[in-house]
Amino acid sequence: MFTEKTTPQPLDATRIPAHVAIIMDGNGRWAKKRFLPRIAGHKQGMENVKVITKAASRLGVKVLTLYAFSTENWKRPDSEVNYLMGLPVDFFGVFMPELIAENVRVQVMGELDALPAKTRQAAEDAMAETAANTGMVLNFALNYGARDELVQATREIAQAAAAGTLDPATIDDTTVAAHLMTRHLGALADPDLLIRTSGENRLSNFLLWQIAYSELVFTPVFWPDFTPAVLTAAIADYQARDRRFGGIH
Repeated sequence: MFTEKTTPQPLDATRIPAHVAIIMDGNGRWAKKRFLPRIAGHKQGMENVKVITKAASRLGVKVLTLYAFSTENWKRPDSEVNYLMGLPVDFFGVFMPELIAENVRVQVMGELDALPAKTRQAAEDAMAETAANTGMVLNFALNYGARDELVQATREIAQAAAAGTLDPATIDDTTVAAHLMTRHLGALADPDLLIRTSGENRLSNFLLWQIAYSELVFTPVFWPDFTPAVLTAAIADYQARDRRFGGIH
């Protein structure tokens, strides 16, 4: 498996995954390895979001979904949670001109109403300020959990059926997808490639419906060390695979 020392690899420009999702993991361990506080890892990790956003955009990725904060992350110490909640404010405040210059459009999905007011406002402002951009969608999953998403979708569908506006017999994959938090991504809602950093080989309640046919890549590289070269290597790995979607080629 490729590491942070991986050299850039040639790619087939016609087979770039349209939607790449990344579980950005390992910030705390990156910091611990350097005898730094965990928040130093989170700060460096957020800096790396800028680098990878540009790299993905320039490779031709159409949607980059980043798992920034899960519904389970509230269990962490208050000091760490408070720091994490301030990162989007700083990130969008500093990076917005570059996002606009890159023609990147920001989307944020998750339980935004439960976020601190400043964090929620920063997310809403970023979406508004980049709404006219036509390039890659930078889609943050913030206070997001896939089980919560599926429960909410089920509740909405049940309410529509109870109200008589939806015939239960007509419920299908499309119905469910239309009630998920990724519905704003339309035909690009399902990732082609899911990457998890830090060496952990699990999904951690991320996009459980949407990744049914995604290609999965797990790398030992901690997120702050995840370079454009490692991203390119992951995409090269993806391009070497035969995606059959349950069929036979």
